[in-house]
Amino acid sequence: MNGKAALAGGLKFTSLADLFQIIGSNNSTGMLRISSQYTPEPGIIYFADGNPVNAKDGDLRGLEAVYSLFGRTEGEFEFVEGKVPIEHAIKKNRMEIVLEALRMIDDGVTRKVEPLSTEEIFTVRPGREEETKRAKISAIKGPAIDYPYILEEEEFYEGKTIVKEGSHGKWIWVLLDGTVKISKETRRGPLTILHLGEGCYIGTFTSLLFHDYARSATVAAAEDVRLGLLDTQRLAGEFYALPNEFREMLISLDRRLKKTTDRAVDLALNRKGLQVPPKGLEIVAQGGSRKQDAYVIKEGKAYVIGRTTKGALPLLELGKDDVFGFVPFMNMGQESASASVAAGKDLKVQKLNISELHAAYDRLSTAFKGMILNISVCVSYTTRLAYLFSQKK
Repeated sequence: MNGKAALAGGLKFTSLADLFQIIGSNNSTGMLRISSQYTPEPGIIYFADGNPVNAKDGDLRGLEAVYSLFGRTEGEFEFVEGKVPIEHAIKKNRMEIVLEALRMIDDGVTRKVEPLSTEEIFTVRPGREEETKRAKISAIKGPAIDYPYILEEEEFYEGKTIVKEGSHGKWIWVLLDGTVKISKETRRGPLTILHLGEGCYIGTFTSLLFHDYARSATVAAAEDVRLGLLDTQRLAGEFYALPNEFREMLISLDRRLKKTTDRAVDLALNRKGLQVPPKGLEIVAQGGSRKQDAYVIKEGKAYVIGRTTKGALPLLELGKDDVFGFVPFMNMGQESASASVAAGKDLKVQKLNISELHAAYDRLSTAFKGMILNISVCVSYTTRLAYLFSQKK
């Protein structure tokens, strides 16, 4: 493939996980070349419409090669756009691949080809802030910014609190420049959960509801940042024009992010957290299944169950009006690809019409679609933190 590189840089500043997100959010087709001084040949990943379809790393091919390339955390990359006339050997979606690849790194399954720091995922120092140590994971990058939805720009200096956990407010911002830090208050001090970068959103769909609500996390400027204040009235107009099932699904997505974050915090602090009934549960959505169905809960409870090298890991509890299953434009890194859903006999659900929901999604603005993508990605990354914290015992 001959052509000009559309994206190039160093892996110390843009990780392979970030590159997957950038290429995926732009639905790009082309070849990603990854070079390292520690390997004789570059590794290559082929993308079609934003998804990895094949790869090679030495003698490795396909998905095995992709997982191997995540071991390269130093070196150079370049992405060249163009057709990829190659067999589509990889069938998994990109977020599932990223989460699995990062787990394999942390579990020592994938060999790191450069010397890395042996810092723990988070540290505890008397009198100082607890933070997750994710030096090799850059801030999450968002999709393209929909500038017509921005009412005005605001600037916050490094260290300034933008949103305080427990405070009230309905403002929604998009990051134009810089990085913010998302943290939760704990009995042992603040615990950093995520770093968000350009194109990401501060605020969720709950902000568009009529009733007041408390912010579930603190957002602070990790460096000098420039934010775009979004036109929430315009976004609310789109929200309330959606079918009722779609609105329920978005609010369920918000709840899922909050619950997954709370679960990650419990695991970080070795708290007992979510308790799943030991008996009487049946699998209603099997992990690894290719079944493309989704449901909304009308009665009863269900549990999202992940799997680690140490066994099953309960992630969150779902209740009335929560949605589970496969939704093509909401890739959350949980069921059905990477987790199962279990429930008791009291569960009653209604099957969702995915084709109708997708048609409604296609009519949404870029800004609204960006919010859906951003929250879904945050669920995925927070899920990964829960997995990591569960292993650090």
